[in-house]
Amino acid sequence: MGHGIVLIGGGGHALVVAEAARLASVQIAGFLDDDAAAPLASDAQRLGALTDWSAAPACGLIIALGDLARRRAVIARAAGSGAAEHFATITHPSAIVSPGAKVGRGVFIGPGAIINPRARIADHAIINSGAIVEHDCDLGENTHIAPGAILGGAAAVGPNTLIGLGSRVLPRIRIGAGCTIGAGAVVTRDVPDGATVVGVPARRAADERG
Repeated sequence: MGHGIVLIGGGGHALVVAEAARLASVQIAGFLDDDAAAPLASDAQRLGALTDWSAAPACGLIIALGDLARRRAVIARAAGSGAAEHFATITHPSAIVSPGAKVGRGVFIGPGAIINPRARIADHAIINSGAIVEHDCDLGENTHIAPGAILGGAAAVGPNTLIGLGSRVLPRIRIGAGCTIGAGAVVTRDVPDGATVVGVPARRAADERG
């Protein structure tokens, strides 16, 4: 595998990932996107459609899409191809990652993010700008910890879950798979699979309660 990186996606999140890669001295070999006029096209070469792995050179890959559903579809497609083994992690130079943390493949760690000791970050997670993942947290595949969100010690987040902008998850809280935690929410109790919670303290969204 070459030393560069190919971004899967060319939109706004891809701009953030690309900048982090360049600051970390990782060459951008190009990007894949169905939109030939994607924002990243202004300073990187579009190599082909979103899942056109054959168009990518022998480089690392990272999913540079912000939408969890689209990311999940790419992960599923990659699992059935040789692309899965080429996913690489990009860490912004200003991020702090404990040597005692375990970080999987295809993870993006944004500017100012902090991952503390014994945290476990599964493949394809996003730890976005200024997010904090405290000690002993356990994050499932394709989770997105949005900018400014904080997970207290030993919190657990299931796969394909969004922890919204500036939200807070108290220590030892368990959040299920496929959940959405609203922006600014404070999560004080466990959240079941598929739930959306909002507010302070966080409660199930009104449309889910019936």
